[in-house]
Amino acid sequence: MPHTLLLVDDEEKVLEFMEPFLRQEGFQIITAANGREALQKAKEQRPSLVVLDWMLPEMSGIDVCRELRKTGNMGIIMVTARTDETDKIIGLELGADDYLTKPFSLRELVARIRSVLRRLEGHGEASVEMIRGELTISEAQLRVWKRGEEITLTPTEYRLLLTLAAKPGIVYSRLQLLQAALEDDYLNDERTVDAHISRVRKKIEDDPANPVYIQTVYGFGYRFGDRT
Repeated sequence: MPHTLLLVDDEEKVLEFMEPFLRQEGFQIITAANGREALQKAKEQRPSLVVLDWMLPEMSGIDVCRELRKTGNMGIIMVTARTDETDKIIGLELGADDYLTKPFSLRELVARIRSVLRRLEGHGEASVEMIRGELTISEAQLRVWKRGEEITLTPTEYRLLLTLAAKPGIVYSRLQLLQAALEDDYLNDERTVDAHISRVRKKIEDDPANPVYIQTVYGFGYRFGDRT
């Protein structure tokens, strides 16, 4: 069954640029021209992924991203003309799975969309449930619970957590995490993993400043605590 994409941009020409090509690639397309319309359509039609412009009328793309993350695990790709690296980190920390700077090619957009969707689908892993301390991680359902209460993670956050939790005590470099959990989209941007790790810690740690689960190995990368 084809995936449904929600394209959100207040410039009609941008939507006209993206929509026909994405339909040819086999996606079902719905569109929205402002933030409030985007939230309403996302709620009603539950798209697999949202391609979300940063600058929108009525409600910014950042605010839309924040609200979407409260309601579901759909993929989110932020699209913006802003090139400041700080803006990128902000977008990722608020829950975006990827960040694309204008101008971009349609083939690059499709590649990014397919990459996020693969992470969302979990690459078809076998049904496995891991218990790590107070965390329960279901590979079959792509879900995580802590003390019985479900934690909402983005597909990218889930893949990072799963990669680390599968081998407690093993140290992963940022590059290894990028390759294992984020595939090859970010190979020249290792800081991306720090933003995602920060978000995961805020969700799973009792004290994110003193993490028990995802620990920093200074000068190298991260490991999952082997005493959890």
